[in-house]
Amino acid sequence: MDQNGSFSAGTADNSSADSEALAGVTVIVCASCRDETGSDAHPRAGELLAEDTRHAAADDNIRVRTVECLGNCKRRLSAAVLRDGCWSYVFGDLTAASGADLVTGAKLFATSTDGLIPWRGRPDSLKRGLVARIPPLDLLKD
Repeated sequence: MDQNGSFSAGTADNSSADSEALAGVTVIVCASCRDETGSDAHPRAGELLAEDTRHAAADDNIRVRTVECLGNCKRRLSAAVLRDGCWSYVFGDLTAASGADLVTGAKLFATSTDGLIPWRGRPDSLKRGLVARIPPLDLLKD
């Protein structure tokens, strides 16, 4: 992922450990996504979602990055949530105001002991909007 490397997903009770766990999670927002009208106006809806996500994550140690296209155009606003050594998730059908939901999902992911985002507690937009769950490479058998 990046220079921070991987981390243990254990459940610690101190804020330093929580901050370290959150540092292992990255939210990637598709900045080129358009709104439901398909407008080419700038800023694009994806850029607004990225800004909303950054704002929601301001007090946390969650990385928010952008990419030009996640290739999920039929499901409009899209984002991915990644964690070192764990499954990765792609979500669609988001809104420009879904940043808090992405941060909530990232927090659940950071404290997960099995490398999955738990269903319980996951915001509805991340339940309905799940597009794909991608395994870590070291889990593949062949």
